[in-house]
Amino acid sequence: MRALILILSLFLALPALAVQPDEVLDDPALETRAREISKILRCPVCQGETIDESNAPISRDLRLYLRERLVAGDSDAEVVEAVTERFGEYVLFEPPARGANWLLYLAGPLAALLALFAGWRFIRSRDLAEDRPAALSDEEKARLERIMRD
Repeated sequence: MRALILILSLFLALPALAVQPDEVLDDPALETRAREISKILRCPVCQGETIDESNAPISRDLRLYLRERLVAGDSDAEVVEAVTERFGEYVLFEPPARGANWLLYLAGPLAALLALFAGWRFIRSRDLAEDRPAALSDEEKARLERIMRD
């Protein structure tokens, strides 16, 4: 059990190993800003990791680049804009809702509505298509009465 806890704690600590000690800024306020910015930037190589979590060389370069920009006096927005201009909107975890990105924002809800409509139509068509038994003729009623008496 202890070995499992040790393995899990090491696994959960792996993202902390991404930022190297030589990358950390001396000014705690700037380092905090750098960490906040690096949490909203996606690694261009990795799938679904921030540059703060990624061990990829490109992420290290991006972390160093954004720290250089912060030390130079850029605001958070200017740093994010500079990285976005260099790598495109792919590096943003939440790209702005404009232009072609509207397609991404609207695709999920539209697909859900389309699926609900298709399901409703399927269920409705199945209910209408069911063969409902016709009323019994006089001959069938008489035969049923004979069967029930016997």
